[in-house]
Amino acid sequence: MNHLATADYIVFFIYLFVVVGYGYWVYQRRRSATTSTTDFFLAEGALTWWAIGASLIASNISAEHFIGMAGSGFAMGLAISSYEWFAAATLVIVAIYFIPIYLRNHIYTMPQFLAQRYSDTVSTILAVFWLVVYVLVNLTSILYLGAIAIESLTGVSFMACTFGLAIFAIFITLGGMKVIGYTDVIQVIVLVFGGLVVTYLALQLVAEQTGTGSVWNGLLTLRQQADSHFHMFLPKGHPHYDALPGMALVTGGMWINNFSYWGCNQYIIQRALGADLKTARSGILFAAFLKLMIPLIVVVPGIAAYVLYQNGPFREAMTDASGVVKPDHAYPVLMNLLPVGMKGLAFAALTAAVVASLAGKCNSISTIFTLDLYKKYVDKNASEQKLVNVGRWAVVVAFAIAITIAPLLRSLDQVYQYIQEYTNFITPGVFAIFLLGFFWKRATNRAALTVAILTIPLSTLLKFWPEITNVVGIESDPIPFLHRTTLVFCIDMALMVIVSLTDSVPTKVKGVIMDRQMFRVAPSFVIGSVGIFSILAILYAVFW
Repeated sequence: MNHLATADYIVFFIYLFVVVGYGYWVYQRRRSATTSTTDFFLAEGALTWWAIGASLIASNISAEHFIGMAGSGFAMGLAISSYEWFAAATLVIVAIYFIPIYLRNHIYTMPQFLAQRYSDTVSTILAVFWLVVYVLVNLTSILYLGAIAIESLTGVSFMACTFGLAIFAIFITLGGMKVIGYTDVIQVIVLVFGGLVVTYLALQLVAEQTGTGSVWNGLLTLRQQADSHFHMFLPKGHPHYDALPGMALVTGGMWINNFSYWGCNQYIIQRALGADLKTARSGILFAAFLKLMIPLIVVVPGIAAYVLYQNGPFREAMTDASGVVKPDHAYPVLMNLLPVGMKGLAFAALTAAVVASLAGKCNSISTIFTLDLYKKYVDKNASEQKLVNVGRWAVVVAFAIAITIAPLLRSLDQVYQYIQEYTNFITPGVFAIFLLGFFWKRATNRAALTVAILTIPLSTLLKFWPEITNVVGIESDPIPFLHRTTLVFCIDMALMVIVSLTDSVPTKVKGVIMDRQMFRVAPSFVIGSVGIFSILAILYAVFW
């Protein structure tokens, strides 16, 4: 297998030096004698709109996209782009309706909102759920995917790559949200530019292998030779219907998945919680535009790898020792075919995506653990500096756990689907609790507590429904996880309404401060939003 040449390492270390140097400069320039919790965890008032937008994307786009989504592009095609394109639409709605509520009510963490709206019990239950998912699913899978990609590029052992990524990310994370936010700007520039280079060269390789000439012709060749990979709607009976079930990609489960991720997720929303409303909305809109182009960077190369596999060149590279096709090998294989220098840039882009996402995820883990668990239950009178130190130790511990578990993921086929499916075990309940907490004053603490406790058992029941019904002699098909998401969400909403209505009306209903003025948007925001929805309409019309 090809590995990095000296020129590639030079390109990579230039990137590394720039990111570390800029991060240290930001840290020194904005450092005060004592760091407050709002400064460390939120960078209150310090991030500009473009830093917020870049940080949203850098934290979201990681190895799970470059490796996992490219692998899904190889296996099932453009339909996997629904996660990206619907995210753009979701971000617009989050900017209009969710962000004003958080900022008006001075919310710093999602568990804090739950405590303020419902009770400390609901807050604590979901805080623990989030920490478990963030560490055992998200942080671990990002570290795993990044390590296997770098291992394939450099020949360095998997564990060494894991430790290297963790140390780099810890260095960024310990500087706080200001350092993360501003270094994310560089990370986004590198990952977008490096990703586009891989896409360009992948299309060029397709053109050369098929004798069609230009890169544009290579893209047309993809459409001709892999037409099955250029449809957003997968009908029932399609081999990948369980992963991307038909209309669930534009209704139901996909919306619930995105609203929970982009609007009720500490890891994401934290970037905007330290800004004023105008800056936060502008940053989120900027992120929405960036989201539209992500499939070009990660899904199209996966489809290109599929065409090259079908035509012969990638036959050996895309299979393991036993001859089983491994879709998640698509992006690393493409990167290994890049010319000297360009491979170093692609390596830097992948590392940027992994490290930015790891740092953002760990900052959120640290924030929830410190503010919503440690301060509340361990040391209520802890000083600001002590809380910041606890947050830093939480980062180190989270990475130690992720490093231990990451090697166990080697047995998985498409890790991106693993991430989506198992995070969705709590997604329906979280969104139901937040949605009614926002917009229905009658929603009670007992209703939220009921949903918080029952969501995972309900998701598990539907996940293993065929096995359960087979025990009593009834055959049933597996329920696609996006359909399960919709079903559990509907059950959760019904439970919350029923329990709330059967509760006696409290003398003082806990609600959120809200007025209509909060939801008014500037004309420039309206124009940008219309542009995003117009582009989405065209994309779905062309590729439906």
